[in-house]
Amino acid sequence: MNTAKLEASVRRIGVIGLGHMGSDFADNLIADGYQVTVYDRDEKHAASLVARGASGAAGLEDFAACEAVLTSLPDDDALAGVTLGAKGLIHGLVPGAIHVSMSTVSPGLSRRLAQHHRLAGQGYVASPVLGNPDLAQTRKSFLIVAGAPPEVARISPVLERLGQRLFLLGDDAGTANLMKLAANVLTALTLQSMGEVLALLRKGGLAPQIAFEVLTGSLFDGKVHETYGGKIVESRYSPPGMTTPLAVKDLRLALAEAEHMAVPMPTARNVSTTLRQSSVEFKL
Repeated sequence: MNTAKLEASVRRIGVIGLGHMGSDFADNLIADGYQVTVYDRDEKHAASLVARGASGAAGLEDFAACEAVLTSLPDDDALAGVTLGAKGLIHGLVPGAIHVSMSTVSPGLSRRLAQHHRLAGQGYVASPVLGNPDLAQTRKSFLIVAGAPPEVARISPVLERLGQRLFLLGDDAGTANLMKLAANVLTALTLQSMGEVLALLRKGGLAPQIAFEVLTGSLFDGKVHETYGGKIVESRYSPPGMTTPLAVKDLRLALAEAEHMAVPMPTARNVSTTLRQSSVEFKL
């Protein structure tokens, strides 16, 4: 632990949503010496973190003493409920506290939450994540950050401990979520294309490991091609980095933004239709 890097004004941090990503973020914050409070609807997800030094919250009201709360939740409804519900963060956080949403949600919801927090005297920073649970665990994910400059400056030392790089996109929180959706569209399209190509080569008699080596050792050496293509070749589907329901959700949100802005995205729409019609969950 490097205590010199701890931000003095933000020491008490909450983490809500302890899936693969949220639990890794909480674990790393505990290792760094922050006072961490954790909560998940499934109590068993918090147990291992409490054993490592976190405080377990019985409900959202237990985050009132936190100077910052990170939420890592699956969709708009979950984030809106945790934030704006009867006992949500908007009612429980003290003025000056910062809500950092690391969820993949719509830009519109992000902007709405920023406004609600501002009216309550609180801060809101959108910081969705590029990376899978393996990268989150090893602090090698990438964080896209947008929000009011004072809150971004205050929380950045914390976020810098969770990934290898922050991309600062300005004061409109929604732009961070739009960027994340765009990146997830590219990931979904790459997964679909890699799956199709590797299936073709396998059926054509080429060993998938050799095909993968040729592709990623030449023109297709991007992180998504290497990471997820490797999972396809090795049938390594657990833990999932992108499940079908979440991929479909992200494509739906991106396509809604594209329709609103009159941007044609026919390839994304085709992949979305393919995934929705698939009867087998695509876990990568």
